[in-house]
Amino acid sequence: MVEHEGSNADPELGAQAEKMERDLGAIRQALRRPLDAEVAKGELTAPQTAVMREVVRSEGISLRDLSRAVSLAHSTVSGIVDRLEKRGLIERRPDPNDGRVSCIHPTAPVRKFVRERIPKLNRGPLLSALARATEKERNTICVALRRLRQLLEER
Repeated sequence: MVEHEGSNADPELGAQAEKMERDLGAIRQALRRPLDAEVAKGELTAPQTAVMREVVRSEGISLRDLSRAVSLAHSTVSGIVDRLEKRGLIERRPDPNDGRVSCIHPTAPVRKFVRERIPKLNRGPLLSALARATEKERNTICVALRRLRQLLEER
């Protein structure tokens, strides 16, 4: 039986888990830093960025479906869409299949930013770090991460 939080787990194992949790959090933060800085320059919030990503991915999505896709309340997403539309980042167009519904589409600059710039910003810190590692270190990291993922997904 696997011991979980609140049980009498091995203290050393608990300490390792805590250290790994801190390290993984710091890694996530370091990987997000360039994107967060770029988003901040555009005075965008994380929910606005999530909405723009989903609008680009979907290329025409109803407000109801967008709300579900980003797991936010309909009223929240409606407000976000209104603000992004005022800034010229997205546009509403009538649904060709149902004129009562409008679909939300990205503008060309948003489409380009989401498809080209975000992947580079997300990958940049990792590429930079891996470039400074030896081939042996890179291989060790890959093997360790793959195994950790397997262990987490086994449950």
